[in-house]
Amino acid sequence: MFQQTPVYDRLVAERGDILVQVRGEADRIHRDLARVLPQTSVPRPSTPPSSSAPEQPPRAL
Repeated sequence: MFQQTPVYDRLVAERGDILVQVRGEADRIHRDLARVLPQTSVPRPSTPPSSSAPEQPPRAL
């Protein structure tokens, strides 16, 4: 995944680990959907999609 750097570590310390927060929200939504739509299977990727380009850190807004 993303190779951590001092800048990334500082952002995580200042703003929190956004990637972990997003992953947690995605898991929560997946559980909610599984409860609401039990007859429909909701596919869940086991690994993030791979690409040839290196992953970029989130940009500040």
